[in-house]
Amino acid sequence: MARPTRHRAEMEILDLAAGLFARHGFAHTSLKDLADAVGLSKAGLLHHYPSKEALFEAAQEACQAQGRRVLDQVAELPPGPARDRRALELLTDVALDLPGLVSLAFGAVTSPEEPVIAIEDVMVFEVFAVAPDGSDVERAIRVVGALAALAVLSVTANRAGEKTAWRPHIITTCLDALGHRRPGTPSPDPDPALAKD
Repeated sequence: MARPTRHRAEMEILDLAAGLFARHGFAHTSLKDLADAVGLSKAGLLHHYPSKEALFEAAQEACQAQGRRVLDQVAELPPGPARDRRALELLTDVALDLPGLVSLAFGAVTSPEEPVIAIEDVMVFEVFAVAPDGSDVERAIRVVGALAALAVLSVTANRAGEKTAWRPHIITTCLDALGHRRPGTPSPDPDPALAKD
């Protein structure tokens, strides 16, 4: 079996470390925990990253780099369903390949006591062409909801070992959250309690 490239090995280290930071928080993740997770001695890990802080910063930068890569690939598409679909395809591939980075990126939403990376810092609002002035609250909420679903579903797919089988369903679920229903899918009935007489 071929050895992974240096870049791939570094990404594996960052992804495993990011997953630990997301689960336990920076303060509660020791250098020994990190070294054990990535299969290195503490000295070996320190050879790659001079400190726990440097590893944490590198993981944050990797999250932001993935966001920039996705933004670069959809920036020329006009806002709308085609851009949303392409963004979700790209983000789903990242999430299925690097679940630790995704967990870290969304840690700010799930762990309010220790914000890790604000959603805005991974450029998702730009990726989905959400108005920067906050004027479209529903769109912003739908984007956050779709991405929360993407994060949870991709981590679950990884744990279940079902990345390939789950991928199209993750994308469809997120498109539904954005309001892009599949053709032939009926709209949900309005809540009768909210209907006007």
